[in-house]
This record gives sequence, structure tokens and C-alpha cells, in this order.
Amino acid sequence: MKIGIPTEIKNHEYRVGATPAMCRMLSEAGHELVIQSNAGEAICYSDEMYKNAGARIVSSAEEVYQAEMIIKVKEPQPEEFSLIKEGQIIFGFLHLSPDPVQTKNLLERKCVGIAYETVTDRHGKLPLLIPMSEIAGRISIQAGANALQMNNGGKGLLLGGVPSVVPARVIILGGGVAGTEAARMAMGLGADVTVIDRNLDRLRQLDHHFGPRLKTLYSTAASIEDSVSTADLVIGSVLVPGKLAPKLVTHEMLKRMDHGSVVVDIAIDQGGCFESSRPTTHADPSYLVDGVIHYCVTNMPGACARTSTMALTNATMDYALEIANKGWRQALLDNPGLRDGLNVCKGLVTHQHVATDLHYDYTPAEELL
Repeated sequence: MKIGIPTEIKNHEYRVGATPAMCRMLSEAGHELVIQSNAGEAICYSDEMYKNAGARIVSSAEEVYQAEMIIKVKEPQPEEFSLIKEGQIIFGFLHLSPDPVQTKNLLERKCVGIAYETVTDRHGKLPLLIPMSEIAGRISIQAGANALQMNNGGKGLLLGGVPSVVPARVIILGGGVAGTEAARMAMGLGADVTVIDRNLDRLRQLDHHFGPRLKTLYSTAASIEDSVSTADLVIGSVLVPGKLAPKLVTHEMLKRMDHGSVVVDIAIDQGGCFESSRPTTHADPSYLVDGVIHYCVTNMPGACARTSTMALTNATMDYALEIANKGWRQALLDNPGLRDGLNVCKGLVTHQHVATDLHYDYTPAEELL
């Protein structure tokens, strides 16, 4: 199979869909790799390294998009829509539910869109999303701690406090992968941390793992309202795979927070879990609502692009090889978890949450296979 790796063009996105090591594995399996020149240059993957791994370097995205399968990190940008071919496999993060424009264009192009964020494993987990959730969770605390500094508009709090001064209060909505990593980082800095979740088993696991350093709280509208009102930093990390994130923090709750407090919305890729959230970029990452700083960058792991690329491709390369070796149809027939990643296919919506959120008819992937 001919596989294309384009340069990512989203704002401040320096990740790349395949490392030289991944290209080598695909090339040695007999596949043709085409990569856009300088796609990995910003994170120290030179064109020469890709050549040595068996890839062919081309100068333009148009040449890359002649391939049967495109492996990329972020969802296709508007400038890329016209490059997508009918029947072409797009393998990467798509996040379609909050993005009707992208969804409409992918449907019109009749491509085969396999989304990293909805691929599952035999345990029902999300193996291609997990590494980015781990990184986003950790970055969220770095970003939140930085935003709390007075010179950045925050209330002037050091997250961990100092002897004789209490630490900042951090509330984390959602105890999944991102929320757990956020809690780990925040506690490591000495903050007062509470995780709120509606899954009692997960709260028990967190309590067992972290012990009395971490507070846990069952999620209700009342518990969220009370916790947010006294928080210095709130991390939103709620996930329903493929679906719009629930709006857990209302405008009214936000108004009760102190000026200079901070919210970081990791769930912004799926629409965000604060009513006041809107997507931002690394170039202009934050904004104020009612005196509260909002950090809502949609490609948060892109800030640590080299680490993120290595972690992501470690997870994606075997799936990419499976698709390339078998073709998308047979690969999806053989692997139910990979089949869960099929969001759009030849003009049809094949993921139920996407169909429901964007008001499309839903066609089960099995009917197309």
C-alpha cells in the first residue's frame, strides 16, 4: 500500500504522523512511504532520517495525498479538504462530533475516516487516545500553574504553596486517564487535589492508588458547584468516546469563582465541559470570562511534540501495519476494536455518537463490511 505522511498545518502543531522508526517498519513490510519534506524537522526528525528508513520525500501536500492511506495526527484542516480522495483512508484524530464542517467535508469526499480516539482494545479501552490523554493531563497542570501566576493574569498563587501558606486547591472533573495524570502532577507539586467522578469503582481505585494525598468526590451538580466555587484551578477531563463532552460547569458556577482563578479544558477536542469553553490555539491559548482564565487549546500535547509523537506512534504503528497489510475492509472485519474507529465511510456516518450529535443517519460499520 502507498502511505502518505503530510506535514501538520494546525496552529503550532509540530507532531508528525510517523517517526522514522514507524516508516522503517512499514517499509520493511513492503509498503511505499511518502512523506512531505520537513514534516518532522521541528522535532529533530530530518528528511535524511526518513530516507534512511525507506520513505520517499516529496515537496508538497498534493503529492502526499496521492497515497491510498494518509496517516496524520490532527484532523484535516479546511485547506486539506480538497486534497482528500474518494475511498482514501484517513487514519488520525478526527473529533467529528463538535466539528460539523469537517464532518460534512469528509462525507462529501467519501473517504474512509478511521479515528484514533474511538479505536478500542479487547478491554474496551482507547489505546490510541491514552498516550495523548496522559500527556494532556500532565500538561494541564503545567499550563494551569503558569496561568495562576500574577504576571499571566492569575491570582498570584503558587500551586504547592510554601511552609506557613496553604497550597492551591485543584479540582479535577473526571478520573480517567487524563484526570489521573493531572492529579499525579498536581499532587507532585504539592497542591490540594480533589477528583470528581460518577464512577464509584474508579474513585475507589484512585483512593487505593494514591491514598489520603488525594480526595475523591462523587459527581453531582451540587458537588461540582460547591467544589468549583472554591477552586483555584479546575481541570476538565470528562470523556464519552466519540461524543460531545457534557457541560458540567455552567456560567452561573463560573461566576462564583474568584477573579484570577483558572480553568483548563482538556475535553475541548470534544466540545469542552465548561459552558464558557471555546477552542483556542497555542498562539493565543487563553481568554477571560467573568474574570476567570480559560485555557482551551485543542492540541495541548502539541506543546511537547517530540514526546507526543513518540508516544502516539508507539501506539498507532501496529494498527497502521494491520490496515496496510490487509486493506481497510479486511482489517476492520478481523479487528472489532479497529472497527470501532470507523467514523465515516464513503459518504455515511458509521459512529453512533457522531450521528446522534450531528443529526445524521447512522449506518453500522458491519453493514458496510
